[in-house]
Amino acid sequence: MLKTGHLKISTQQKVFGLLFAAPWILGFIIFTLFPITEAIRFSFMDYNILEEPNWIGIDNYRHMFTKDPLFYKSLYNTAYYVIFQVPLSIFVGLGIALMLNKDIKGIAAYRTLFYMPSIVPIVAGTILWKWMFHQQYGILTNFVEFFGIAAPGWLSDPGFAKNSIIIMSLWGAGGGMIIYLAGLKNIPRMYYESAELDGASSIKKFLYITLPLLTPTIFFQLIMGIIGSFQIFTQAYVMTGGGPNDSTLFYYLHLFYSAFKHWKMGYACALAWVLFIIIMFFTVINFTLSKKWVHYS
Repeated sequence: MLKTGHLKISTQQKVFGLLFAAPWILGFIIFTLFPITEAIRFSFMDYNILEEPNWIGIDNYRHMFTKDPLFYKSLYNTAYYVIFQVPLSIFVGLGIALMLNKDIKGIAAYRTLFYMPSIVPIVAGTILWKWMFHQQYGILTNFVEFFGIAAPGWLSDPGFAKNSIIIMSLWGAGGGMIIYLAGLKNIPRMYYESAELDGASSIKKFLYITLPLLTPTIFFQLIMGIIGSFQIFTQAYVMTGGGPNDSTLFYYLHLFYSAFKHWKMGYACALAWVLFIIIMFFTVINFTLSKKWVHYS
């Protein structure tokens, strides 16, 4: 009887658990799993929304790799952005966190000040930076010219436009700063006290205590940074539209134009799956290499 009663209670708990989880499960099936499976199907079709999709096999992928020069151009632009933006954002975010990991008066206000840009809506922040990059009246232009240096064509020079978007991306480094700060606070104080008793310098304490114990946080930021950087879109769409001369046509922007400007939904789905495979490849590589440099204890 007791066993039967226990089983009844256990079954009730399972039912209640499933009922509470049902909204998430339904949302995942409808808004995530179903679109993913449909994207796989449409990537093998010629589909423009207005007409019935036609099965064309691997033609979308063949066109992508053999006949679409913008595929390689956008891939290069995105790779350039990832290679420079991810290390810079880690360096700047960690640097700010180290500066703000002090017990000084008003430190909460300083942390809030650095964190605030990361909560500004991305479109609003992008428009603000577009004004700052203005070739005649922009703050950055006037700042550079104050030192007698000719300002570059921030957003008009094909050779510099990507760098401008990278500079702008550092505006949100305060978001990463909070995560680094949490990691720094988790490092036991006794390690530093022992090192100080042995006469260790600040640089040695950073290299042999802070940095090794912060590697899980850096690894997390690296993975998230790579995934986010491969999906760079809004800044380029609002500031340059992909120009000049396609120099800021990033992969996600090319995908967006293929889907909603040229109405090639099937081709856009194929682009999305190639991007997924690229991101997955780098994520797996990073997880494999992390065994050599990330310390979890």
